[in-house]
Amino acid sequence: MILNRYERMIARRYLLPGKGEGFIFLVAAISLAAVALGVAALIIVMSVMNGFRAELFDKIVGLNGHAIVQGYEGRLSDWQRIAAAARTTPGVVSALPLIEQPLMASANGRVEGVLVRGMRPEDLAANKIINSNVKSGSMAAIAPGSGKVAIGSQLAQALGAYPGSEISLISPEGRDTPVGSVPRIVTYIVGAIFEVGVYDYDKSYIIMPMADAQTLLLMGDQVGMIEVQVKDPDKVGETLASLNNVVRGHGIVVDWRQMNSALFSALEVERIAMFVVLSLIVLVAVFNILSSLIMLVRAKTRDIAILRTMGASRAAMMKIFVTVGTTIGALGIMLGVILGALFLFFRQSIVDSIQYLTGQNLWDPSVRVLADLPSKSDPIEIGSIIVTALVLSFLATLYPAWKAASTDPVQVLRYE
Repeated sequence: MILNRYERMIARRYLLPGKGEGFIFLVAAISLAAVALGVAALIIVMSVMNGFRAELFDKIVGLNGHAIVQGYEGRLSDWQRIAAAARTTPGVVSALPLIEQPLMASANGRVEGVLVRGMRPEDLAANKIINSNVKSGSMAAIAPGSGKVAIGSQLAQALGAYPGSEISLISPEGRDTPVGSVPRIVTYIVGAIFEVGVYDYDKSYIIMPMADAQTLLLMGDQVGMIEVQVKDPDKVGETLASLNNVVRGHGIVVDWRQMNSALFSALEVERIAMFVVLSLIVLVAVFNILSSLIMLVRAKTRDIAILRTMGASRAAMMKIFVTVGTTIGALGIMLGVILGALFLFFRQSIVDSIQYLTGQNLWDPSVRVLADLPSKSDPIEIGSIIVTALVLSFLATLYPAWKAASTDPVQVLRYE
């Protein structure tokens, strides 16, 4: 919308408070603040929700792969042939053997349910999720035959364990005796403590060399599953469709969507619901712009009539008031983007400060799943929020602008 010199001058004059117009200016300022808060809330919430999904996906896939070939009854025989077939499947990046078995762990008189994971030394050394999150000890100590294991930080806290302390694993696959089967109890040394940032994993995982896990669980040369990584996670089903024929009779193929369908579906529903609810804040702010412009038009009726008698056109009046309202909306959007960016940058500090002041644990990892408040901003999504708020602000100006343009100077100035 192009304004000439006098239209820009009048629009700039109407944006600033005149004599006796303090209340109108206050309403306009509230409208600007409301738009800013609405835009900031949308950017913050959508970025946090995107961060949740991205963090969960990276950490879950980093530990479990994009899909697994799960053996029946937790045991996969002939796994070398299946792993070789998976590696030759187009679109597959890697196929690694794993053992995962729920057991009981005991240390310092405490007992916890755990998930023992057996990995080959070379696969463990290449796992960035685990190796980049070691809190104490060394993953290099987790070698076959060393009798050492790595445990999650929350599990270490629950058991009172630390690098160098002993931890006993209790397996129901024990030896037979005249009085029945006796559980197998094997003691290991804690070699490292890791914290991947997902509470459930940090609370339950114990990682050991695969050879030690096979010995503990009496599995011989068998494994429990094969972890598969693909190039395109969104097309994992199509990529691994041909692998179903290879594993038939030995196990099943389960991808990341099936393993975590409830979690990611809940996140998507919550994301959409929060977007709709918070969009109402922007809508309310737009109605504030509408009301402030209506008040401005009523206060400036005499000025409008004089401008009309001096030759100002209806289109000029329309442009002036549309510019005023849209400018309020645009300034609010700019302020909202700045507020949102500042909050996201200092998000964890803000959460920690609120927790310190209130004495409440606002971010309990056992409830929130992740250890820290995540964030991932999508430029396209932020652009959509900005455009939507700007369009709503523009639409809110049309009725007041039309009322100003339809002012009859004869009627207004008749008794002046």
